[in-house]
Amino acid sequence: MTDEGSSIDPTKPSIARVYDYLLGGKDNYAVDREIGDVFKRDLPGSVAIAFANRAALTRAVGEIATTTDVRQFIDLGSGLPTADNVHQVAQRHAPESRVVYVDTDPQVLVHGRALLEENDRTRFVPADVRDPEAVRTHPDTQELIDFDRPVAVMFSAILHHVNDEEDPAGIVRYWRDRVPSGSYFFVSHFRSGNNPETSEAEAVLQRTFGRGRWRTDEEIEALLDGLEILEPGIVPASRWRPDVVDNPWSSGGERELTVWERLIAAGLARKA
Repeated sequence: MTDEGSSIDPTKPSIARVYDYLLGGKDNYAVDREIGDVFKRDLPGSVAIAFANRAALTRAVGEIATTTDVRQFIDLGSGLPTADNVHQVAQRHAPESRVVYVDTDPQVLVHGRALLEENDRTRFVPADVRDPEAVRTHPDTQELIDFDRPVAVMFSAILHHVNDEEDPAGIVRYWRDRVPSGSYFFVSHFRSGNNPETSEAEAVLQRTFGRGRWRTDEEIEALLDGLEILEPGIVPASRWRPDVVDNPWSSGGERELTVWERLIAAGLARKA
């Protein structure tokens, strides 16, 4: 989360670029790799967390595109483009799908503009997820999204970067109150495990970025208050509908999950 319009600063770590590094991407700097290596060294399952989260997002988009009539997606805190971005998955199944990506990281903005050049049903909005009114009223959002029709609002690995005093539930509630019935909400979130791994990972984020809040399954569920949480509920991301369309890697069926995989949860909800 940076100020809109700020330039890329290669001396300061970026949440989006650290995540890119953990996913094996190339759009990062030495300072990002230094932080990423802390996770890799001290929390060796961090890469598994990143991939489990990305895979759950991909499955959720595929599920919505293939089993519902929703053809509009808002990806909040989208991060740097990687394999199988939201618009690629959605348009693979429903070519008419439209996607608005939202982020404030300047490097994400650069890549977002590149997306605009290749796809006329994609927009990038440089805005802060903590200011949902700015996202919704942005001209690019208004141009692409018809708020009289159902929308899929994606909170993939972003709400755990919103501290309690910034009212993450209020952010979800804002969107809940402004989209019509039949809209969907996907959430993935760092999951408190009441173990040393959780505490250390949370401490690294707080120390580096001044933000990062692990939450229990009950706290994550509370973020979706007023929505119908669909089966299988709030579960470890690798356990979230592992057999649906667009599963880019096997969850291993009923294999025992590692402690790391249990530290990222996912869920899908619907507005009745």
